[in-house]
Amino acid sequence: MKASRIIDIHTHAFPDFLAKRAIEQLEAMSYGEKAHLDGTISDLLRSMDKAGIEVAVICSIATAPKQVRNITEWSRQVASERIIPFPSIHPDYADFSEEIAQIKDLGMKGIKMHPQYQGFKIDEDRVMPIYEALAAHDLILTLHAGFDISFPTDPSASPDKTARVIERFPDLRIVACHFGGWRQWEEVKRYLAGKNLYFETSYTIGDLPDEKVVELIKLHGDDKILFGTDSPWKDQAKSIEEINSLPLSDETKEKVFHRNAERLLGL
Repeated sequence: MKASRIIDIHTHAFPDFLAKRAIEQLEAMSYGEKAHLDGTISDLLRSMDKAGIEVAVICSIATAPKQVRNITEWSRQVASERIIPFPSIHPDYADFSEEIAQIKDLGMKGIKMHPQYQGFKIDEDRVMPIYEALAAHDLILTLHAGFDISFPTDPSASPDKTARVIERFPDLRIVACHFGGWRQWEEVKRYLAGKNLYFETSYTIGDLPDEKVVELIKLHGDDKILFGTDSPWKDQAKSIEEINSLPLSDETKEKVFHRNAERLLGL
């Protein structure tokens, strides 16, 4: 089917001066994984046009506290009708409360955090005040979930940890990437399926058999599944084909491609 609209909830891009170096560093950490784009917003937009994607969320990751403010400012500069930036809070950033308030005041929708790249466990005490502030400002928290290509055995983002955060902060809107826990699929079913959070689809189809993907969608509910590609690490057009290849109703595919994201993002 051809969806009436497509929103990609999970992409990455960098300032032009930094993109080449960032992509090279990330590729060196990723056990042979190669980027499909050059890491710039202009190349992302080109890919979106080719794939028929109307809107993309850019998820930034502050790997050091000193990067937080610069990422917020860059996010402010690149925001547009087609690009929705999610800046980042580092768990060791002292002024996180003021930064979260600023992010809200700038009209941004949420932030991205990545336990493995930022050196924290999803459910550890030092990040709880950050979650509390995000919930108070009604900002979305997009979390890397499960193992990571660069950290293939690191359990910092395991589904049981995410479940504990949901229990503590029931009003916090969470997007758990990679269907809630990359390569921890049984734990996703045990701890997260059906709970009050969103899953996004990147790095799942092809890693899991199609019938297992469909099972997860049915267990969790098709109103809580978001289309995401993790571009530039996955090809956007191919990712659309992968969703279309699943034995799902057109109604479910419309929800995944755009309706659920519209509701979450207020579009």
